[in-house]
Amino acid sequence: MADHYYSKSPVVKSDRQIHETVLRSIKLRFITDKGVFSKSGVDYGSRVLVEALELAPGAQVLDVGCGYGAIGITAAKMNPAGHITMIDINERAVQLAQENAVLNAVTNITVLQSDLYERVKDQRFDVIVTNPPIRAGKAVVHQIFEEGAELLRPGGYMWIVIQKKQGAPSAEAKLSTLFDRVDEMTKDKGYRIFRAQKKA
Repeated sequence: MADHYYSKSPVVKSDRQIHETVLRSIKLRFITDKGVFSKSGVDYGSRVLVEALELAPGAQVLDVGCGYGAIGITAAKMNPAGHITMIDINERAVQLAQENAVLNAVTNITVLQSDLYERVKDQRFDVIVTNPPIRAGKAVVHQIFEEGAELLRPGGYMWIVIQKKQGAPSAEAKLSTLFDRVDEMTKDKGYRIFRAQKKA
């Protein structure tokens, strides 16, 4: 089987690196590795998403497909009174996200290895944030939207980053069938940030 960042157990040889970066004016350090998404540093789409993200104080947030934790850890720093749950199918990514939470001194975080929403089906969230695994295919991305809508509290938001050329128009159309309101919050270099709100 080919080794993808959305594989459960990457077999590619480990080659860890530490990257320093600034997100939301916060200095952060991330351990990355082969076999996880964007191993050479925080990808542009995640940056655009994090810079646009709005969180109410105390929000319960779910980061879907968290990778090594850039979005979720930044959200935890933005929202010290809230709690961030981070999920990913990739065991190596989950291990890195746990280490990166410690490295960046965030404690309001839970990291779970989960096939899509399997481990959080009984929980409810105010905000779901995702940089979805486009290469896993449209069916998986749409499943993230569909099942995520069920896990949001009334009035809750799903934030998504997606490139225009990787299916932003069809993603927006799908979101519009599931949510009461879909807004494009920003666009930058072909990346579009959507905020979809569940009916209150």
